Amino acid sequence: MTTHPVRTYAVLTVSDRAFQGRRADASGPVVTEMLTELLGNQPVAMRVVPDDEATIRDTLIELCDRSKCALVVTTGGTGLAPRDVTPEATRAVISREIPGLAEVMRAAGMKKTPTACLSRGLCGQRGKSLIINLSGSPTAVREQLSVLLPILPHALDVANDVVTDCKVTDCKS
Repeated sequence: MTTHPVRTYAVLTVSDRAFQGRRADASGPVVTEMLTELLGNQPVAMRVVPDDEATIRDTLIELCDRSKCALVVTTGGTGLAPRDVTPEATRAVISREIPGLAEVMRAAGMKKTPTACLSRGLCGQRGKSLIINLSGSPTAVREQLSVLLPILPHALDVANDVVTDCKVTDCKS
């Protein structure tokens, strides 16, 4: 039986209003609750940053490279508004994209609301770290992350060189 490494993660909320204290971060706590239940540990970091590409980029690099998070989940900044730049910041720091994760989130969202296709969120890998962009609303976060929960333990194992010879449906992660 394989012993799984500790699955460290961080939650990054991207929101000008939450950063400025004009509203509470409602989405980051949803991510934390869901990932704590799945992975069995608290986040290494929970941050709130403004919708600023350089700040998002620098924070992602810090969480992946210096904090060694296996998973960084962002919430917010994936829409069509001019200041929505989370996907651009993410694309700048990843070494390769994982389009299937973003595709499955949008496809699942389309079953509930036609505007789910407007999310520009992407998913990718920086070294052994996975970065996942979620939308900004708590409802969207819950729906998007719910689709990924069965996949994440296996994805984290593969990204971190934990040998698995099973299909995702057969894994007991």
